[in-house]
Amino acid sequence: MGERLGEVSVELERLGEREPIALRVPSAVADYLRSNYFNLQLQPQPSARQALQAVVEQRARYAVVDQAQLSRLSQESDFSRLAIIADVGLPQLLRFGTRRDWPELASILDAGLRQLPAEQLEQLQQRWLTAKKPGLGESPQFWRSLSILIGLLLAVCLLLLGVLRRQRGRLEKRLLEARQTLAQREVAEEALRLAQFSLDHSTVGILWVNWDSRVRYANQAVAEMLGYTPQAMVDQALQEFEPTLGMDRWLNLWKRVRQHEEGALSFESSCRRADGSAMPADVSLGFLRFREAEYLVVYLSDATERRRARAALEESEARLKGIAANVPGLVFRLERPHPQAPSDFAFISEGSEQLVGYPPAAIMAHDFGIRSLVHPEDRAAYHRTQDAAIAAASDWQWQGRILTRDGRVRWADIKASARQLSAEHVVWDGVVWDISDNKAIELELAESRAQLRELSAHLESVREEEKARIAREVHDELGQVLTVLKLETSMCELAYAGLDPGLQVRLDSMKKLIANLFQLVRDVATALRPPILDAGIASAIEWQARRFETRSGIPCLVQVPEQLPQLSDAKAIGLFRVLQEALTNVLRHAQAHTVEIALEAQGGELCLRVSDDGRGFDPQAQRAQSFGLVGMRERVLMLGGRLALASVPGEGTTLVVRVALDEEVVA
Repeated sequence: MGERLGEVSVELERLGEREPIALRVPSAVADYLRSNYFNLQLQPQPSARQALQAVVEQRARYAVVDQAQLSRLSQESDFSRLAIIADVGLPQLLRFGTRRDWPELASILDAGLRQLPAEQLEQLQQRWLTAKKPGLGESPQFWRSLSILIGLLLAVCLLLLGVLRRQRGRLEKRLLEARQTLAQREVAEEALRLAQFSLDHSTVGILWVNWDSRVRYANQAVAEMLGYTPQAMVDQALQEFEPTLGMDRWLNLWKRVRQHEEGALSFESSCRRADGSAMPADVSLGFLRFREAEYLVVYLSDATERRRARAALEESEARLKGIAANVPGLVFRLERPHPQAPSDFAFISEGSEQLVGYPPAAIMAHDFGIRSLVHPEDRAAYHRTQDAAIAAASDWQWQGRILTRDGRVRWADIKASARQLSAEHVVWDGVVWDISDNKAIELELAESRAQLRELSAHLESVREEEKARIAREVHDELGQVLTVLKLETSMCELAYAGLDPGLQVRLDSMKKLIANLFQLVRDVATALRPPILDAGIASAIEWQARRFETRSGIPCLVQVPEQLPQLSDAKAIGLFRVLQEALTNVLRHAQAHTVEIALEAQGGELCLRVSDDGRGFDPQAQRAQSFGLVGMRERVLMLGGRLALASVPGEGTTLVVRVALDEEVVA
């Protein structure tokens, strides 16, 4: 047995030592070959299978196996590449299978086989030992080759499929590009049609004109403006529709516009309609080069309404300037185009010369303005109010002093209303009034009020001092007289009451009268100046609250600090009188069930709060004859304090008085 190398047969005599032969040892064939062929290189193997395996693994060139072993081993795929290439010629290769435990049987059979004729032996060999040549479908090599062929065919098919797919992808891509190009062309054509439609139906009249002033295109709008058809206007000279555009002027315009292709030339003109009437028009010229042709594009718009509106606006502005010039003051407009831009005066009336001696142009200068006229002491307030109005886009009000050109000081009142022209554009229209005369009267009136208040405070102080003096005199002098009178009455009672029983009754009546006089003197002295004031304002408030409870029966809750800074007599008496007046108003008008009085020091001020749960009233609707409130407010103002009143109908009233503590006390 050997590999299929195209050899038909092998002659054992010609084999050399470099061609080893594998065979099973020990065996009869091994002995046969050793004894007959000395040139062979035999390679012993334990079995026929391992002999064939040595050939497959190329450890031996050939293998010798008997027909019985070959018929079995040739069916295995491992040995499918091997073929029968020679016959050793040993008849012992034909044998029968025998039992191993009967070795004599094998010898008997071998001896019987030797005695058989050669023809019979050949027949037995062909019948029983010749291996069937496997069919084509049973050969593993065939199926392996067929698999390789099919794999190659599949690879070729896949390769062809890939090529076809790439070709198809290229075709689809080209088809898609063609579709996109077609779609883009359709879009471009649609855009062109839309542009042509928009051009034909534009609200602005459009003419394409050659250098020779001949119209080459006219849209529907310009034809309707002038009363022609678009076809009738083509090839006509432009001067037919606009008489002012003669050939010389047209060539001059052509040259100017052609030299500045990036810009357009605009002017106002008057066109002639088909019926001969004139039409005010705004004209714009633009240069157009299309391929080799050059045109001037003439844009016409009907300016009849705009010029009528402009004339009305000019008339209105002239009328406004005339009115502003006759206003006794300075009329102005302040503009802020957007929040980041500075605010500038866009208009100053002619009244500025009469008010401050400067012409409007000087005041409207960027580095001048009304702010330069403001008195140095009032500039901070001016800038504060102006900046606040500009930041909030709200109305602007300011009052202060300004300086005229000759250095005189005048009082001015600025009032301006804000208007929003757009989302960011804001203007302030206002007037600067000369209020010098009114301000002088106001200052004199304020000074008179201050003097009157000082006089009232002085009179009140004198009055309180006089009350205190009268209270002391009443208490001391009249009290002393009443004490003597009471003493004399008691002496008369001791001396003469026993003499006449009727005299005792008269003396008892006199003692009661004297006691009533004592109480009256105390009440008068207390009313003039309560002695409790000498103990401090807190004690005086508690005393007055208890007295109010006794007189009215209305519970009164008092809250005063344990330690309170001392007040001057004037402020203590003033607060006490305000409290008395407030409690009197509660008793007369409030119909209250409870009253709360609180006194506390807040910062550098002393705060007195009087609250009730009565019926309340509307402070805005209080009568002018409410002298009680007026008196309290004036008294507090004389003390340099503040009075606040809060009341709601049905919810009670709260009165709050604040006066400054003395400086030495605060320190």
